Amino acid sequence: MSLRDLPFFLIGLASEKLKLQEQMVAPTVAKEARILAQYEISNADQIAAAMAAPAVMQPEPEQFDAIVLLAHGTPDVLGEMDEYLKLVTGGRGVPPHVVHELQERYAEIGLKDEPTAEGAHLTRWTLRQAELLRERTDMPVYVGMRNWKPFIADTVAQMKQDGVKKVRAICLAPQNSRTSVGLYRRAMETAADGAFEIDFVAGWSEHSLLIRAFAERLRKALEAAPQGKETAVLFTAHSVPCRTIQSKPSEHHGMLLSTEADTYAIECKATAALIANELSEQINESDWYFCFQSQGMSGGPWIGPSVEDTLKALRDGGYQHVILDPIGFLCDHVEILYDIDIAFQKTAAELGITLSRPESLNDSPTLLGALADLARRGTRSLPRYLRNTTVVPAEVVQTLAPVEERASV
Repeated sequence: MSLRDLPFFLIGLASEKLKLQEQMVAPTVAKEARILAQYEISNADQIAAAMAAPAVMQPEPEQFDAIVLLAHGTPDVLGEMDEYLKLVTGGRGVPPHVVHELQERYAEIGLKDEPTAEGAHLTRWTLRQAELLRERTDMPVYVGMRNWKPFIADTVAQMKQDGVKKVRAICLAPQNSRTSVGLYRRAMETAADGAFEIDFVAGWSEHSLLIRAFAERLRKALEAAPQGKETAVLFTAHSVPCRTIQSKPSEHHGMLLSTEADTYAIECKATAALIANELSEQINESDWYFCFQSQGMSGGPWIGPSVEDTLKALRDGGYQHVILDPIGFLCDHVEILYDIDIAFQKTAAELGITLSRPESLNDSPTLLGALADLARRGTRSLPRYLRNTTVVPAEVVQTLAPVEERASV
């Protein structure tokens, strides 16, 4: 059965094979020059020079007292799950059986009843990124979590005590969304209450070193893919409720976040397209796809298509192996260690196909190069072509187009 014979998906966001020319103007520079388009250095030295933060041919931004990395946060021990979920849901909490189910999931990926010698279970990766960034920039680097310790409010209190006057805040969700980046910004500004100036870095989904970091990991996964099997690359990002990206005022737990359309879905797809282009010699245009993962079970419809439906479509289209690449995450999360490594592996086995994924970025030196560049220059480090691009709001809640049939070999 070909993909053309599949019925239309009826969930969330249109999922026709991604063609992003209408949202992006292709860079005119050669592929090698995309690493850092605004650095005038030789191709051979681009990555190394980026890591060393070389001089640029334009004035540097004003100095900052500190950097703060903002992330979601996860509980440190199993017994904190109920309190953690109340924070995630804005105080509403979830039924006891849901708390228990999530405790079991986290237990399967290593969360214990007591703290482990490795430190905070998943937060340790963000803390490690902060440590490496501190070494790279020789500046104070703080970490603030929206839903767990160290809480943003507590981190801001420490920054006030330390006498910080101006901080560059980097949200570790590279694709901009009102329900993630918008909430981090609000939390920072509320906690600071004017005590210091905040330069907020948001929407860096097309940073050249971010793309290179994902491409490095994916290249290794492609090289390790089983030989002799038809292989597809499936890029994913975390799904969000449809209502949060529609072209109307958006609220979250009673807070008005924005009155403009959310570009989250477009930015996620743009990241995927740039990674695929970076590896165009290894990935055929017809063999990579995109979908959203980890849809929630409350709050109305969430954007799709889902991983489960897309895996079935790919199986029916003749693929025998899928490399699933979660390009919305900068380190290990439960959505990777459980949703992909356990739940989606089971789905793939039931479909009769195999599934693998690249290693998470975690402490990738290239990712740290991107963070160092953002810390140093903010969004000025993004590719030039973004500034001349008209962003088209995502269309949501519509019947999905069928996945394109692969070109015959």
